[in-house]
Amino acid sequence: MTGLKKERERAQALRALIEHHNYRYYVLDDPEVSDAEYDRLFGELVKLESAHPELVSADSPTQRVGAAPLDEFAAVAHRVPMLSLNNAFSEDEVASFDRRCREALGVDALEYVGEPKFDGLAISLRYEAGAFVQGATRGDGSTGEDVTINLRTIRAIPLRLRGAAPPKVLEVRGEVLIFREDFERLNRRQREHGEKEFANPRNAAAGSLRQLDSRITAARPLRFYAYGIGEAEGGPTRARHSELLDWMAALGLPVCAERRVLRGAGDLLEFYRDLAERRAALAYDIDGVVYKVNSLEQQRRLGFVARAPRFAVAHKFPAEEAATEVVAIEVQVGRTGAITPVARLKPVFVGGATVTNATLHNEDELKRKDIRVGDTVIVRRAGDVIPEVVRSLPEARPAHAREFKMPAHCPVCGSGVIRLPEEAVARCSGGLYCPAQRKQSILHFASRRAMDIEGLGEKLVEQLVDRERVKTPADIYALEASMLADLEHMGEKSAQNVLDAIEHSRRTTLERFIYALGIRNVGEATARDLARRFGGLDGLIRASEEDLQGVRDVGPVVAYSIRRFFAEAHNRHVIGELRARGLTWPEQAPQASQGAGRFGGKTFVLTGTLASMTRDEARQRIEAGGGKVAGSVSKKTDFVVAGADPGSKLATAQELGVAVLDEAAFLQLLGGPRGG
Repeated sequence: MTGLKKERERAQALRALIEHHNYRYYVLDDPEVSDAEYDRLFGELVKLESAHPELVSADSPTQRVGAAPLDEFAAVAHRVPMLSLNNAFSEDEVASFDRRCREALGVDALEYVGEPKFDGLAISLRYEAGAFVQGATRGDGSTGEDVTINLRTIRAIPLRLRGAAPPKVLEVRGEVLIFREDFERLNRRQREHGEKEFANPRNAAAGSLRQLDSRITAARPLRFYAYGIGEAEGGPTRARHSELLDWMAALGLPVCAERRVLRGAGDLLEFYRDLAERRAALAYDIDGVVYKVNSLEQQRRLGFVARAPRFAVAHKFPAEEAATEVVAIEVQVGRTGAITPVARLKPVFVGGATVTNATLHNEDELKRKDIRVGDTVIVRRAGDVIPEVVRSLPEARPAHAREFKMPAHCPVCGSGVIRLPEEAVARCSGGLYCPAQRKQSILHFASRRAMDIEGLGEKLVEQLVDRERVKTPADIYALEASMLADLEHMGEKSAQNVLDAIEHSRRTTLERFIYALGIRNVGEATARDLARRFGGLDGLIRASEEDLQGVRDVGPVVAYSIRRFFAEAHNRHVIGELRARGLTWPEQAPQASQGAGRFGGKTFVLTGTLASMTRDEARQRIEAGGGKVAGSVSKKTDFVVAGADPGSKLATAQELGVAVLDEAAFLQLLGGPRGG
C-alpha cells in the first residue's frame, strides 16, 4: 500500500469516527469517549489534512471551523414554504382544534404527535445524495437567508447523513438553539471579556447564526433539533409523522426525545401539562408545545389555511410578559465582583411563576430603559428562568418616582466600586476580601496556574467558606489538620495531602503570585511582564498608571485596573497577611524595558507537543529573546510553532496565512537546541 493511499484511508477512517462520536454525543446523548480523546482524534485529522491538502473533503469535520467573513447573506427561495403555526392559548381552543380536524376528516378520534415548541430560530437544511449542501433561515416563509457556512460550524448538524442509501434530496426543517447551561457559560465568557451579555438564549442563538463572520458562529455553543421535512425525493415511504421523526434520527439528525404519540384532546392537554410542569428542568427553552396530526395522508387532506397548516397547532404557555410596579432598586454582588442592579417588584404572575425580583443588567441598561423606583414596568421571564425588566411605561410614571444611582462602595464589603473604561459592568474592587467573591477568589488563588495548591478544589473550598474557616486567601495558610479532617470526603490522609500542598505553595514566583491575586484583566502573560518590569511586589504596588503603561501590552484600561486593585486597603491588608504567613518568592532588579532581543515585538503561538522541550520551556526561550507567547491565533500572530498532534490553532494559522514552524525550524530560529 502506497504512503498516500494509507493516509487517505486513515483520513477517511478519522472522519467517520469523529462524525460517529458527534452522533453519539448530539443525537443519542450517550458519548463513548472523553473530550480529550475526541480532541486527539480531531487533532490527528487536522495534522493529516494539513500535510496533504488534497485529502480534505467538503464533509470533513475540520471544515466546520468557519471561514472568512461574508459581505452579506444571499437570498434562498424555499421550494416548499416554511409556514408558521396557528396558536392556541386555552384548553377550549385545543379542544376546538381537535374537533375541527375530526369533523374535516369524518372520524371519531385522531392520533397526534406532541412535541416541544422550541424557543430558537427556524432553519432548513438541504441534503443531496446524503451530503449537506445548503442551509437557510425561515425569513418570511418564502425566502430566507443562506447561512450554510454558519450551519456547517454546528457539530450537531451532520455534514453527511448516515446510512448506505440516503434520499436523493431531503430538506430538513428544524430549530437552532442554545442550551441553558451553555448560555450561562457564554454570558460568563462575555462578562470576563468585558463584552455585552445576551438577554436570553433565543437572542444569542439568532445573533450567533446570523454572523457574517462564521468564525464567531463557530465559537458559539449552538445546537439543532429536527422536527419535519420540506422537499423530499427518494428514500422510504413513511405513513406517519412519528415514523418520519424516527427515520430522521436514524439518518443521524438530532430529534428531540420529548415527543409522544397522543390520542384525542385529553391526551393533548395531559402532554401540555406534563411539559409545563417539567419545563424549568429541561436543558433548553420552550414556549409551548406543538400538536400535529400523525397520519401524513390525513395531513395532506386537511391542507392549509392562509399561511398555516390545518393539521397542526402551537399550544403556547402563559404570557411571558406582564406589567407591575418597581418597589425598590438594589444591587447584587456576583462571585466575580460584578455589581448588578436588581428591581424589587410588586409580585406579578408571569411565564407561569410569581416574580418579585428582576435583573436590570447594568448601569447603562438601567439608564437606557429609564427605569425608576415607582415606575410601572413590563417584566419578562427571559429564557423562562431569569426575570428581566423589558421597559418602563413613562405615561404611567407617578410624581414621586425617583432615579437610581449606582453605589460608590460595595454593599457587601464596603470596598470601592469601579467601572473600567469600555466595560458595561461595574465591579467591587475588593476581590481578595469581599465575601460575595470569596469562593471564586480562593479557587482562582489555588488554581494550577496560580499558587497550584493541589486538592483545594471547588467542593473543599465551598465547605471551608460555608463553615467560615476560610474568609480570604491568607486564611488558607492558617489551616490545620483538624479543620480539614472532619469535612466531607476528607480523612486524615487527604487532609495531610492538602496541608502539604499548601506548605509547598509558600515558595512561589512573583509572576504566579501576581496572577493569583485575580486582578481584573491581568492574565498569566501580563503577570509575567509585570514581575519582570518591577522585579518585586512593593514596586508594583507603588507604581503609577504611567509606570504601568510602560509594561508591554499594558494600556490605560489595564493600568487603571491594576492601580485601583492595589489602592484598595482591603486588598493590601490581605496581601500583608499572606506575606506574614510565609509566602515568599525570589525578587530581582527591575527591567527598564521589554521587547528587546531577536524576537522583540514578535508574537508566537504554541500548539501540539514538542519532543525537545516542554511548552513552558519553549515559552521561556521565546520570552528570553524578547518575544511574546499568546494563547490564540490572530492576524497579529507572527509565528505558530506546531509540534506533534497540533490542535485547531494550526488550521486557523493556515487560514490566516500565519507562518508555521515545525520543531526543527523553531529550534533553528532559537539558534540550536540549547539556544546557542
